[in-house]
Amino acid sequence: MSEQYVAAIDQGTSSSRCLVFDQQGRIVSVGQKEHAQIFPRPGWVEHDPEEIWRNVLFVVKSALDQAGLTAGDLVALGIANQRETTLLWDRHTGKPLHNAISWQDTRTDALVKELGGAVGQDRFRESCGLPLATYFSGPKMSWLLEHIPDLRRRAEAGDVLFGTMDSWLIWKLTGLHITDVTNASRTMLMNLNTLDWDDDLLSAMGVPRQVLPKIHASSEIYGEASGPLRGVPVAAALGDQQAALFGQTCFSVGEGKCTYGTGSFLLMNTGPQARPSTHGLLTTVGYRIADQPASYALEGSIAVTGALVQWLRDKVGLIGSAPEVETLARTVEDNGGIYFVPAFSGLFAPHWRSDARGVIAGLTGYVTKGHIARAILEATAWQTREVVDAMNVDSGVMLTTLKADGGMTANNLLMQFLADVLGVPVVRPIVAETVSLGAAYAAGLAVGFWPNMQSLRANWHKAAEWLPNKNGQDREKGYRKWKKAVSRTLDWVDDDD
Repeated sequence: MSEQYVAAIDQGTSSSRCLVFDQQGRIVSVGQKEHAQIFPRPGWVEHDPEEIWRNVLFVVKSALDQAGLTAGDLVALGIANQRETTLLWDRHTGKPLHNAISWQDTRTDALVKELGGAVGQDRFRESCGLPLATYFSGPKMSWLLEHIPDLRRRAEAGDVLFGTMDSWLIWKLTGLHITDVTNASRTMLMNLNTLDWDDDLLSAMGVPRQVLPKIHASSEIYGEASGPLRGVPVAAALGDQQAALFGQTCFSVGEGKCTYGTGSFLLMNTGPQARPSTHGLLTTVGYRIADQPASYALEGSIAVTGALVQWLRDKVGLIGSAPEVETLARTVEDNGGIYFVPAFSGLFAPHWRSDARGVIAGLTGYVTKGHIARAILEATAWQTREVVDAMNVDSGVMLTTLKADGGMTANNLLMQFLADVLGVPVVRPIVAETVSLGAAYAAGLAVGFWPNMQSLRANWHKAAEWLPNKNGQDREKGYRKWKKAVSRTLDWVDDDD
């Protein structure tokens, strides 16, 4: 029998990609195409759903052509997607009724404050695990229903469909209106315990139940694709960060991954019980395999990590390329006593302080550009430590190993410092495309291409590992100084700013 493969569509914030994987989890081919970022007003960010669909068709064909494959060589297709981005389309014509509102969009700020009322941002946290924020899909949908003429009447009549990007692509591929539990858990409309749409949440947001997709597992056969993928089972969907968790095979309680990019997202598997956070984290669904119980996760988001290196390159000019930051940082033995807190637009997890602004603390005449470069790298590690500490408390389990992926993992000095400040091993996998790999794994699992989750673990291989070598006293002294530096960032923004 000829070799078979699994494909994954990764529909991201700035581009769509299709990756083809073999049975060993190795990348066979990649197709990628960017889409336009639409900015109608300050703070508004939109995408054209039809452009994204055309791009998806393009990257699928590109990936198959590169590998000399046809749809007949694929046993399954999985989808990973930018989370929270929201769109509505006509049930009968399939035409979008508005541009998709990106997860980055802040137009719902006033609505979010109104929804919080006297209780504030935690009004719905017990039900959905999320604080009220412009980030999530429910308020975006509520905004669309109120601001597009005649849309609410049509929605209540059953003529309108809602979806995040996974639902849009599955509908275009199969004609089915569904989503998976990971994406549903980011809408603020799903009850974390029942894994179904919550009537109280729907009522509060003014969202008619009939517009919502049916919630499915992350790994199961949804239906067969049409078009260029005709006959291929569409068998998985996960939000991108949950897909990375799955691709990193974080299947046991206490296992976690962090994706290091412009910002960073750390997820820890907390097992079959949703763990409420009292330390600034999000409670979310990690994944669900077929009819098995869901696995939950705690998530901590860090706003500025790789973006700080970009700032050093583009705004300050101390380096000419991102990799040069490691070379510059290695010209010194330590940070020279300085700490750089990159609260450029406030602090995210675990602080959630929009009034904070960035600081460099501890400056003396001794400090060189090498110390600044080192402090910039260390800032990513210290921010990770804050999130891990919050996770350890909220979850009741200790992180045992951090599986790291993303562009910053090429920085060996940063990876070693991460291991030092966390006090646990940090490992980087051979296949760094963990979002796409996770979607492929979940799809292949659904069709029996991989027999079980143990076989996926067997596919996972580390490319590098860093073990902690800093003694505990030095680690805690550095952490104490970091927290002092963080305290200097707070209350900077005044009412008249």
